Amino acid sequence: MRELLDDLDRFGRQGRRVALARVVDLEGSGPRDPGAAMAVADDGEVVGSVSGGCVEGAVVEAALSSLATGARGLHTFGYSDDEAFAVGLTCGGTIHLFLEPVEADLARDELATAIRAGLPAALATVVDGPNVGAKLLVRPGTPAVGSLGHHELDRVVARDAEGGLASGTTGVRRYGAHGEAIADDVAVFVESFVPPPRMLIFGAVDFTGALVRVAKVLGYEVTVCDARPVFATARRFPFADHVVVDWPHRHLEAVGANLTGRDAVCVLTHDAKFDVPAIVAALATDVGYIGAMGSRRTHATRVERLVEAGVDEKGLARIHAPIGLDLGARTPEETAIAICAELLAVRTGRAAIRPLRESTGPIHAD
Repeated sequence: MRELLDDLDRFGRQGRRVALARVVDLEGSGPRDPGAAMAVADDGEVVGSVSGGCVEGAVVEAALSSLATGARGLHTFGYSDDEAFAVGLTCGGTIHLFLEPVEADLARDELATAIRAGLPAALATVVDGPNVGAKLLVRPGTPAVGSLGHHELDRVVARDAEGGLASGTTGVRRYGAHGEAIADDVAVFVESFVPPPRMLIFGAVDFTGALVRVAKVLGYEVTVCDARPVFATARRFPFADHVVVDWPHRHLEAVGANLTGRDAVCVLTHDAKFDVPAIVAALATDVGYIGAMGSRRTHATRVERLVEAGVDEKGLARIHAPIGLDLGARTPEETAIAICAELLAVRTGRAAIRPLRESTGPIHAD
């Protein structure tokens, strides 16, 4: 829903009524993950997507019906359904959508404010059971806004939503009417909105610009850091969110406490006086991915220096070097894709193609 905020505001200013469809659950393969959203205005204008085109036509019809009747509730499309097959849901899975008219709602207004401020927030919505459509906005360290219909249910859902924010988890949870954990009287869709993951790129080198561009496509907030002011400039890296002139290890000491498993550190410097202190500092954080560029010989020398600096076997195992998957990449753009492919595989726990660190022989084969 994040990407629809401006359009929802526009519809509101224009006095147009809107229905909102959100993917809340999947069974098997699905074209869009939970949280994907589509808004349909009363004149038929559509923004967003819930299926990449598979069921959009049917959803528009359901949305217009919702606007006419005020109905809100779950809609399911599966491969075996005649309607879904007719509109092209051929991925073999089933998607569950929650569809409702958009009405003035303090929880949703507060959510929009939090998202635009870059603050973590979770929106809990009852999608099945009593009080369908009731909402509760949860923000760490702030009293919850709204209610799902019972104070104990509010308390338990708020607790679970705060836990889910730590990992950015979005999905349906089931509770008893009063928040009981072993019942399933109420289905609550908890949608987590967290700031984008961060990528810190150390080294303003020729590969850096390409990596910035690919990382931005994947939704990362990207920082380029280098101690050399002549190279670390916004003009050289116009797509970076931040360009910092500082020693990498000093920058990590300043921001490292805020790094999480969703974030990444990519060391592209090839220079021991930069990359060894940077890697040591990165290992002291909870960052989920640490990659370092260089040949196998360069990394072997780097490992010796890291061991001298006190890095143990567990720490060395966290370093992805040579950085990236073994895709045969040569150009900066190809290398950026190989790096981001490895980062994605690490984040999802998939083996994918072998990383370079697990292969042997020349990195650039003939």
